[in-house]
Amino acid sequence: MSDLLPFSAALYQLLAGVEPLPAETLPLDACAGRVLAEPVTARLTQPPFDAAAMDGYAIRWTDLHNSWRVVGESAAGHGWAGTLGPQEAVRIFTGAPLPAGADVIVVQEEVARDGDLARLNGEGPPRIGAHIRPAGQDFAAGAPLIAAGKCLTAAHLGLAAAGGWRALPVVRRPRVTLIATGDELVLPGETPGPGQIVSSNPPMLTALLRSAGAEVHDPGIIPDNRAALAAALTGAEADLIITIGGASVGDHDLVVPVLRELGADLDFWKIALRPGKPLLAGRLGGTRVLGLPGNPVSAFVTALLFAVPLVSRMAGRQQALPIVTLPLATPLPANGSRRDHLRARRTPDGAEPFARQDSALLSLLASAELLIIREAHAPAASAGEPVSCIALDMFHSVF
Repeated sequence: MSDLLPFSAALYQLLAGVEPLPAETLPLDACAGRVLAEPVTARLTQPPFDAAAMDGYAIRWTDLHNSWRVVGESAAGHGWAGTLGPQEAVRIFTGAPLPAGADVIVVQEEVARDGDLARLNGEGPPRIGAHIRPAGQDFAAGAPLIAAGKCLTAAHLGLAAAGGWRALPVVRRPRVTLIATGDELVLPGETPGPGQIVSSNPPMLTALLRSAGAEVHDPGIIPDNRAALAAALTGAEADLIITIGGASVGDHDLVVPVLRELGADLDFWKIALRPGKPLLAGRLGGTRVLGLPGNPVSAFVTALLFAVPLVSRMAGRQQALPIVTLPLATPLPANGSRRDHLRARRTPDGAEPFARQDSALLSLLASAELLIIREAHAPAASAGEPVSCIALDMFHSVF
């Protein structure tokens, strides 16, 4: 594993064989944003009866130009039980069952009424069946409603409820444990001591992973201690463990040696990527492990490129990162042997990379709207040339 693995090979290797997690059944109000595990068919017919689409009078079409005797009333939840006869009408309200014998509704604005007598006082309905929603107009019992694999929206949940469902089978959320290591770290809100910094990666990555469908657990900062790290790794009840920092080759970088001591299988370690070369992937028993670098921008970029697709696939989602092609606002030099991701903004002239690209600059990452993708060994690019970009400003509308 001494050679740097190309980005595309590393991503392919990471995602190979990944399937959605098993299903769980949840009430409708807990299903928004979850992926449907099985197709849903209608248990009911909607509407279950011929229903009024307007307030007015239910009559027979053949009696449209006659006067009518009003013999009853049909309201939502309180239908009229009789059968309409010649020159009879039933006062009816939107959503109410259509009386037997009626085949058209005259809207109330076109009816003149005097006591129990009524007549047409306008143009009238254009055709037989006007202003009536026929039974099964939306769907019939047994009809397919929602296909498996759909990420459930509010409208899907309304459809399922109307179709007779109160709970749905959805793909279980991937359980992700974040393990941030480092004696130099303190929790957000604490004042760093000499040589210390705030642990900013866990809240950032938690938000990113939750947007991809994960349930995230953060046990806190793990010190640079083999026993503490081993305990955190073996104690994680997770589908995916993500370590942050400690995956390089320094004397205090313990993730790789501790994983090996625990018998983990490492698929790869170090990839041809900027930012984010010290990335590892493997398995510890039946749990997947992804080791991210500790620099904040490197952690974000590698999580976006690797953890988000992995979690998304485990959650049953099939979305790809939003890629846009834009002209370069400024020229770029030739790229080296690692695929690069330049923080950039949108401008009227296209994608403009920031002048500074240091992997520790969170302020620029927070300002970035784009990541310009520069493939390994890409030649110099002039202003105006098209470049592929990951649209950070579109990411949360997709995931």
